[in-house]
Amino acid sequence: MRKLISQLAVLVLATGLVASPIVGAEKKKVVPKRQVNPALLPFEDVEGLPRVLLIGDSISIGYTLAVRDLLKDKANVHRPLANCGPTTRGLTEIEEWLNTGGAGKKWDVIHFNWGLHDLKYMGPNGENLADPDLAESYQQVPVEDYFANLSKIHDILEATGAKLIWRTTTPVPEGAKGRVVGDSVRYNAVAERLFKKTEVLTHDLYTFALERAAEIQLPADVHYSPEGSKILAEDVARVIIKVLK
Repeated sequence: MRKLISQLAVLVLATGLVASPIVGAEKKKVVPKRQVNPALLPFEDVEGLPRVLLIGDSISIGYTLAVRDLLKDKANVHRPLANCGPTTRGLTEIEEWLNTGGAGKKWDVIHFNWGLHDLKYMGPNGENLADPDLAESYQQVPVEDYFANLSKIHDILEATGAKLIWRTTTPVPEGAKGRVVGDSVRYNAVAERLFKKTEVLTHDLYTFALERAAEIQLPADVHYSPEGSKILAEDVARVIIKVLK
């Protein structure tokens, strides 16, 4: 009897009547980890060097690492570990960003910008980069609110005692989705009206970028090529070095 049972077991296994636990089991999808932009990783200070904070959106993220390289042995260059978005986000998170690299540490220079996220158009349900020609589309931060927000942010930055550099908003080219050509000029004019009454230095990156747009800016896009971001970084570093001296 035992011999018969043993023979049956061998037969079952040979014919595949016993299902393997692997057969038919769902394979888990392996989702690759999203790589973090190196510009958004923490940076350790080199003792004895002045501390510089870059604040801004993806344009500034694009030039952060190159500015850091250009200022190596001259300054510790930090940035918030995020896209700083519109001035509305700046108002809610600026105190946290000022603690980048260690709470309570002194900043020698703060180079800052908001604008491209403020002037972009949203849809009625919060859709990003909506068609500006649609009646229900609206700018994320109207220019009047932009002035008020920037004024409040300025007061917070001024209280740090750092030397402040306002970086003008770079151009919106033809065909850029969700934005209107010329709005950078309107928003920059509002910032100029605010900062000309203060000791804030203005860094006119708008004109610098506009004069080189065909060479450094992506087609129908507010962003820049990797090489273009490095060229922007050279002008950012130039201005910071001038202020540090």
